[in-house]
Amino acid sequence: MTSTTVTRQLNALDRCDRCGAQAFVRAVLETSGGELFFCGHHARAVEAKLRPLTIEWQDETARLYEKPVYDDED
Repeated sequence: MTSTTVTRQLNALDRCDRCGAQAFVRAVLETSGGELFFCGHHARAVEAKLRPLTIEWQDETARLYEKPVYDDED
């Protein structure tokens, strides 16, 4: 059986499964293919134990430090 995961950028609707904050990390479990979502704080707390059990660890926490780009319309 072959399983394919689709990676997409996480957005404001994706929420942390632990606290409900915006999720910036998505973990796809190897055994079930299920997904878990975490904020940066909770992702760091579980990463050492959970990451070896995943087939994908999508980490977008770097987006927290990006400067927003604004269109200057004068």
